Amino acid sequence: MTRTRAIHGLGGIGKTTLALHYAHTYRRDYTLVWWITAETTEQIVTGLAALAMRLCPQWAITAGAPERAAWAILWLQWHPGWLLVFDNVERPTDLHHYLGALPDGHHLATSRKGAGWHTIAPTMPLGLLDADTSADLLCRLALGEQHTPTPRQRRQARELAAELGHLPLALEQVGAYLYETGTGLGEYPALLGRVLDTAPEGIDPQRTIARIWQHTLTAIHARNPLAITVLHTLAWLAPEDVPRSLLIPLAPDLVDLGAALGVLHAYNMISFSTDRQSVSVHRLIQTVLRSPAAGPGTYAPGRREAEHLAQQALPHQDSDATIWERLLPHLLALVATTPPGCPPSTQTADTYEKAAQYLYRQGRDAHAITLRSGVLTQREQVLGDTHPDTLTSRSSLASAYTSAGDLGRAISLLEITLSQREQVLGDTHPDTLNSRNNLAYAYKSARDLGRAIPLYEATLAQYEQVLGDTHPDALTSRNNLAAAYKSAGDLGRAIPLYEATLAQREQVLGDTHPDTLTSRNNLAGAYHSVGDLRRAILLYEATLLQREKVLGNTHPDTLRSRNNLAYAYKSVGDLGRAVPLYEITLSQREQVLGDTHPDTLTSRNNLAHAYKSVGDPRRAIPLYEITLSQREQLLGDTHPDTLRSRNNLAGAYKSVGDPRRAISLLEVTLSQREQVLGDTHPDTLTSRNNLAAAYKSVGDLRRAIPLLEVTLSQREQVLGDTHPDTLRSRNNLAGAYKSVGDPRRAISLLEITLSQREQVLGDTHPDTLATRKDLVAARRAAAGEQQPDTATSATAPDHQPSSDTPEQPV
Repeated sequence: MTRTRAIHGLGGIGKTTLALHYAHTYRRDYTLVWWITAETTEQIVTGLAALAMRLCPQWAITAGAPERAAWAILWLQWHPGWLLVFDNVERPTDLHHYLGALPDGHHLATSRKGAGWHTIAPTMPLGLLDADTSADLLCRLALGEQHTPTPRQRRQARELAAELGHLPLALEQVGAYLYETGTGLGEYPALLGRVLDTAPEGIDPQRTIARIWQHTLTAIHARNPLAITVLHTLAWLAPEDVPRSLLIPLAPDLVDLGAALGVLHAYNMISFSTDRQSVSVHRLIQTVLRSPAAGPGTYAPGRREAEHLAQQALPHQDSDATIWERLLPHLLALVATTPPGCPPSTQTADTYEKAAQYLYRQGRDAHAITLRSGVLTQREQVLGDTHPDTLTSRSSLASAYTSAGDLGRAISLLEITLSQREQVLGDTHPDTLNSRNNLAYAYKSARDLGRAIPLYEATLAQYEQVLGDTHPDALTSRNNLAAAYKSAGDLGRAIPLYEATLAQREQVLGDTHPDTLTSRNNLAGAYHSVGDLRRAILLYEATLLQREKVLGNTHPDTLRSRNNLAYAYKSVGDLGRAVPLYEITLSQREQVLGDTHPDTLTSRNNLAHAYKSVGDPRRAIPLYEITLSQREQLLGDTHPDTLRSRNNLAGAYKSVGDPRRAISLLEVTLSQREQVLGDTHPDTLTSRNNLAAAYKSVGDLRRAIPLLEVTLSQREQVLGDTHPDTLRSRNNLAGAYKSVGDPRRAISLLEITLSQREQVLGDTHPDTLATRKDLVAARRAAAGEQQPDTATSATAPDHQPSSDTPEQPV
């Protein structure tokens, strides 16, 4: 009884390899196994003729190919139990005659086409390898069988396998290339498009990815030239979820578009979504199609069409959120694949700008870096380096870098922009003042308050003179100066400034204007910092309600209010309200911003800290570990947020009685902060303080006390004598002195700390009460009474009070 099966899939996915493996494995089950290349009917005839030559060479050598093929069919009819493999069938109907004439064996067909088999044979689509299998194969091929990949090489292999789309032939070709040339796994992605037609030792030159797909493209073009245009256009868009509606301008007649997509689908070059309203294309096909080099200023095939599609699909307003979100991945792909020497047209740059503005208004400016970079490149080349629009683009890109935490690049861009605006526009032009304000904001974000505060003060004075005392920009400047004072621990100047700014915004902008709500949120944060939690919580609750009404339940500012209110509840010990609020905020941020957005990672960190506070380290530590891993991958190993995660995970290990792992992490974090941030950066001082606390927890006071002494001295110099962190250092050093039996020095430090905390934080602030308790214990110890040590050095979570956006890009 005949049995027929067709394997179909993308060229290079392993159809032939699978068929060969099957034939080899089961060869003893068949009387004969014969392989036939079947792209055309002529090749099928040639393959059968070759069978006759093998079985009866004396006669076959005297006959023509048709006669030999007929003889082979007759032989197969009389000798059942064979296997015929028809490899790379182009037209399934070519097999009709042979399947009917040869009923007493098995037929196995491979094809790039998934369509046309329904009346011929059941099909088996062949899928891609999974991520782990792809990485294993790539490591084995690139590094050699005996080499065990390092974690870094393993990560690079996973990233490269994803770039190759987990396609077996591509993995084999690239692995062989890497092994032969000694190229590192991390170096190859930059070469990807240039070497896909390279055949290293052991690879058939006719079976490189580029060569195999070129045959497919030739066949597609012969059937439907429009399909090739569509495929070249898809090469510049995101590989997944391309709406059919986006492609309509390529073929206004929907029948023509459907026919073109049908041909591409038949050849497995694209796939349809379940509802068939969008298509996807393998990312390696895109790479191959984008690879042919075009001269400078010359559009590669499909590029111009892709840009035009994006321009025409652009929504007119933010309320078209569904359209925006489906279009954004394709705009980001379009800007990321800009050919060298071929900047976007003015119309395309304007499209990128509108998309970046949409992201900015959604609170996702960090996601717009590639779009803003594309706009800046176009503005520089077309308008010149100092045109006002170019300067605005440079400032907008800097703001995006600030949002992403890349402060080094942000500050460099902002310094250049400020210098150019001073020269071109003058010292007090509003745009120059905005640049000055933005640079101060970046300095503050980098904790360089020595440069931030004077710049804020000078800018505020200029805003007041040029624009007036209640101009929105002057109010923004006043708010930001208050935030800088708060960061410096100068709450005596920060709170009156916040209060004045809030009152003015209420009068000028109204009670529910977003900027007014920001002021209310920031004032609540300042009250929180001085321990006035009752007023802080009332303001946070009011602000959250107003933001929900004005901005909506899932706006980033609303989510920030929810996060801050949870933090305030936690600060007063109301973990019953804090933990559920943190959980809701994390869930909403995952849905709205994505799983790896910086705000989502902050929420994950804060929820972990809340779990730790309620004594649930089983849930806290995995969250800390996940957050650290994600920050390492997204932000890099030494980004300030990554270092903060490492510090917090160490604190969690310490809290569950694993000080050895805590100390190891804290030592690494301190070393990295010293290298990245400098020896006296506030975060470096926090690391030094926490490492000293960890040493103290294992009784290593010989190393703890010198570290605490150095930290206190540096905090006094950098932050001032009464900054909350300085007071904490003084309190912690006193606790260490008490632990080594020196209560006299402890008492002296605690008396100073108590006096300062009473003045700065108030008489009933929790830290003031803790110091008073420590002082009582120290005095009792000095009198000969034994008391437990109560000095603490807990690590606070990522608190996230929102400040005004420095400058709205135009």
